[in-house]
Amino acid sequence: MDSDPRIVIAEDDPLLREGLALLLRAESIEVVATAGTPEAALAAIDEHKPNVAIFDVRMPPTHTDEGIRAAVEARRRQPGLAILVLSAYVEQSFATELLSDGVGRVGYLLKERVGRVEEFLDALHRVAAGGTAIDTEIVAQLFTRSHRDARLERLTPRERHVLALMAEGLGNSAIAKRLVVTEGAVHKHIRSIFAKLDLSPTDHVDRRVTAVLRYLEGATARAR
Repeated sequence: MDSDPRIVIAEDDPLLREGLALLLRAESIEVVATAGTPEAALAAIDEHKPNVAIFDVRMPPTHTDEGIRAAVEARRRQPGLAILVLSAYVEQSFATELLSDGVGRVGYLLKERVGRVEEFLDALHRVAAGGTAIDTEIVAQLFTRSHRDARLERLTPRERHVLALMAEGLGNSAIAKRLVVTEGAVHKHIRSIFAKLDLSPTDHVDRRVTAVLRYLEGATARAR
């Protein structure tokens, strides 16, 4: 990570909440607070000023989207706060809200991924360092659904594959390794993606984050 992480965990399941805390502390990662409700999580974030917050999507009282709404509010109160969301289900809509500021620092993992410790920690590191980390299963489901967004339709199959890997949070070298191509080829694909999505290098946002956002926005629209 780019700095020593200080983490607040918001999870209503006490076993998972304490299990996450133990896992992170075993990796010498500081957990400054844990919370079982959105209100307690926001209070802890206000008090401790962490640089990463881990939120469950479905929290009390209705167990629908309280965790997402609390994550959005936490980001409003502390701009740039890295958010890693955990869910037992594929739910796309949260990502557009958290990515819409163009800052990044957002991850979305299925809870089953926590059991794969290396993958979970890798995602946490990527998010804390300013990137994105979208679960591979979520990306796969998004791309299997029909879509008619004109900008995304401009992309070739290979460019859409590269964009999917970008959404997972992979950097250029990791994408090159996954596709068995050179980094130069990946860089060329990404330049083409930016051009086809009308992302100018003069834009005052992270073009990589914005490209992923447009992809996720399209997925959310077609899921409605």
